[in-house]
Amino acid sequence: MARDPTKSALLKEEGNSHFKREDYIGAESLYSKAIIADDTNPALYTNRAMARLKLEMWDSAISDCMNCLKLSADKNMKAYYILSQAQVQLGDYEAALESALNAHRLCAETNDKSLPNVTAQVLLCKQKRWEEREKRRIRQGQELERETIALMERERDEVLKSCETEIDRKAVQEEWEQKIEQLRVTFEKARPESEKKRTVPDWAIDDISFCIMVDPVITPTGKSYERASIMEHLRRHPTDPLTRQPLRVSDLRPNLDLKQACEEFLEQNGWAVDW
Repeated sequence: MARDPTKSALLKEEGNSHFKREDYIGAESLYSKAIIADDTNPALYTNRAMARLKLEMWDSAISDCMNCLKLSADKNMKAYYILSQAQVQLGDYEAALESALNAHRLCAETNDKSLPNVTAQVLLCKQKRWEEREKRRIRQGQELERETIALMERERDEVLKSCETEIDRKAVQEEWEQKIEQLRVTFEKARPESEKKRTVPDWAIDDISFCIMVDPVITPTGKSYERASIMEHLRRHPTDPLTRQPLRVSDLRPNLDLKQACEEFLEQNGWAVDW
């Protein structure tokens, strides 16, 4: 079937109208017809991916995003952003974070207005990844406790079998009960380490959004802000938030040391995303 870009564009616009009315099934169908008419337009795949995201068709949305990225040489911010959202829903947090970071990189390069939303997606992915790791750590600790106690109980039972008198049995029983209880207390004392009062260092907090920084940039005065926050501020007021002196986007420089410090902090303290 010959490509028909004109027909495809009309179907796309009709699909957009259905999407705005929250008729996602109708929008998805129209975008599919548009793709049949012209399967070389990357925007059609991200549009259909958005509709499929609304319909909770996670795998299909991912497939559309991958097709879009193939057509756009891996340089489509919207595709990476939608891809990350679908991957989060499937619980693939490592892949979701990678996709979100790619979207963030493209956003920052083009000064796209979606940067705040993409930054929030990066933080969400980091939080979800940390929560998954935390659950795994807790589960492993509980399994270790159960396995260790089971080993001690088996060893206790073997010792009890060798006892010749009831007095000996009673003494051995009490001794092992104390050992097992001491082990339980030791495990219990170890748990509060993860429950101590948690604080976020001031250097990690953006003074505009009051969130943890993901991509900090530094102004000529030496003050660092989250890139998304300061760029949104400059769109409204092209001045330094502190000095009120003129400030341009070109004056901002990446604060790579602070970025690494924030990444390391979030790696160990995923809870801080919700701070």
